[in-house]
Amino acid sequence: MEGLDILIKFGLIVVIFLISLVVAMYSTYAERKVAAFFQDRVGPNRAGPWGILQPLADGGKMFLKEEIIPTNATGFLFIVGPSLAILTACIGSAVIPWGQTVVIAGKSIPLQVTDINVGILYIFGVVSLGVYGIMIGGWASNNKYSLMGAIRAASQNISYEISMGLSIIALLLVTGTLSLGEIAQQQHGWHWNVIYQPVGFLLFLVCAFAETNRTPFDLPECETELVGGYHTEYSSMKLGFYLFAEYINMFISSAVMVTLYWGSYNYPGMDYMHELLGDTWAPLLGFGVMFMKTLLFIFFFMWIRWTIPRFRYDQLMDLGWKILIPLAIANIVVTGVVITFFK
Repeated sequence: MEGLDILIKFGLIVVIFLISLVVAMYSTYAERKVAAFFQDRVGPNRAGPWGILQPLADGGKMFLKEEIIPTNATGFLFIVGPSLAILTACIGSAVIPWGQTVVIAGKSIPLQVTDINVGILYIFGVVSLGVYGIMIGGWASNNKYSLMGAIRAASQNISYEISMGLSIIALLLVTGTLSLGEIAQQQHGWHWNVIYQPVGFLLFLVCAFAETNRTPFDLPECETELVGGYHTEYSSMKLGFYLFAEYINMFISSAVMVTLYWGSYNYPGMDYMHELLGDTWAPLLGFGVMFMKTLLFIFFFMWIRWTIPRFRYDQLMDLGWKILIPLAIANIVVTGVVITFFK
């Protein structure tokens, strides 16, 4: 790889990293505004016009608060927990195709950090590692509420990853590839996978809520039972890392769902727009389409949080093991039969 290519790739990594942080930062603002709308309130309105500087104020507060490590906590692991959580959240975006190849000054720049042929497995591996940050933080806090939240997170992660993996198997039968880049290309125009795999998408969507610990599956940190769950003993920016990791995971999960099921950067009439705008602006328009779809899913995450109550823990387990897994297996069987006899 030439030096210029390395610089371009490094620049793309930095841009995606910054976009992830900015989206996570302003998701906190959007969440509070959405909650205020549903509850007939105003929401943040003091820091800047319409409160748009509130995330910066919150970030400054996190950085400037005193660092506290409880006396009975395991010091090294207490720091490793949130660090691992934010690290695994940030590296998930490496295999997501954000758009087609852009041509700038005669140089082709793919809007994807890397297109490995097992991109879906990479995503699953990163998601599996993410729960270790929660488990380590909960155990190292030496607090019974934190430990209980960490145990809940681990069991929830195991339960719903099975259903998520099974839902992906049906998609693989349709697409025939594990590469996210190839899956995005196959959905050219309006040939989106959600049309062929609606049940698989619903399964993946429910499991995504559980994997990101979002309501109604936020049992690891539910305030009414566990004070704050796995991050009860955390303060300052270590707490900020846990909160940021949740919003980055929500952003990456939304982007993955858009890539797998909702056409990624594809949209109806994209061939006409490519002829009209050329090799530079047409891919950038596709990036904008991808980003807007992702933001809509983030809004959906927030909408669900403020409209649906939290499950009981036994209901959470029953849904995962007794409903989602059998439904996912049935979806695989039906998909296999349709592909074998009707395609």
